[in-house]
Amino acid sequence: MSKRPKQGDNPWRTLAVREVYDNPWIRVTAEDVLKPSGEPGIYGKVSFKNIACGIIPLADNHDTWLVGQYRYTLDEYSWEIPMGGVPLNEALLDGAQRELREETGLRAARWALILRSHVSNSISDEVGVVYVAEDLIEGEPEFEDTEQLEICRLPFAEALRMAMRGEITDLLSIAGLLKLAMLRPQLRD
Repeated sequence: MSKRPKQGDNPWRTLAVREVYDNPWIRVTAEDVLKPSGEPGIYGKVSFKNIACGIIPLADNHDTWLVGQYRYTLDEYSWEIPMGGVPLNEALLDGAQRELREETGLRAARWALILRSHVSNSISDEVGVVYVAEDLIEGEPEFEDTEQLEICRLPFAEALRMAMRGEITDLLSIAGLLKLAMLRPQLRD
């Protein structure tokens, strides 16, 4: 029987930290370190000023909503669960509610956090979370000036199939959809 790895002390030692870049969303540092081997080294770190927050809205009939948008950084169109950044000084649930309302116009009476993840932990401290939002009330979206979104309502099972076929490539969307499908097998059909 395999055993769970033991958590140990931090084998890295930070000697110096220099800020390389800073904007409203990220801070990049170059860090002089002693590696676990004891040898000197450098580490680049991207620190995020927001928590990546995805929401899976779920209707009583098991429909969900996806948003489509052109992603500047990828230079391609992307289908995703509604999501956005929640500033570190904002309550996470408040930010999730705001993002759902902004991107879809939906409001929800019931919320459940189903996923917490580290998105790219070898170079960043980014945290991603996914909520399920239920008991929905429809309204008008309140897009930000950086958003030109297409909203699509579809059965949850179809969104899951899109993820499995590679039509959804956003990692937080894929992880959230898969996790919810594991938690509620009845949504898979």
